[in-house]
Amino acid sequence: MAMSSSSPMDRLHTLDNIEKDIATVLQSGGQALTELSKDKPANKQVEAHVAQFRQTLTNVETELAKQINYLTQVSTGQAHEGSSYNSQKTLQMAMHRLDHAKTRVNELEATKNKHIQILQQHQLQKQQGMQQPPQPL
Repeated sequence: MAMSSSSPMDRLHTLDNIEKDIATVLQSGGQALTELSKDKPANKQVEAHVAQFRQTLTNVETELAKQINYLTQVSTGQAHEGSSYNSQKTLQMAMHRLDHAKTRVNELEATKNKHIQILQQHQLQKQQGMQQPPQPL
């Protein structure tokens, strides 16, 4: 159950194997207790079930520790092989900045157009003032 690959499917497969090992741990413990509850328990059977219980439990602990370590690295935002969290966060921030820049450019464009319109009206009034004959006093 080595975690050599970091693809999501491999991680799910590893977690599935851990779940199966937990079932084996419970089964081994149950079989050991069943054997012990007999009037004449077979010591070799009990020892075999206990040995399997311990070995499988050790494997479960090791694999769960690896999974928890991986999740800790990913959740803290540290760069980690196979994690895209940091890249997604950077992309979202860039898109937010882009949206803000677009909004600001549109506001500036509207302001520019308003000033151009005022300037054109002012120039038109000047031209109309020059074309009219002077008013007699």
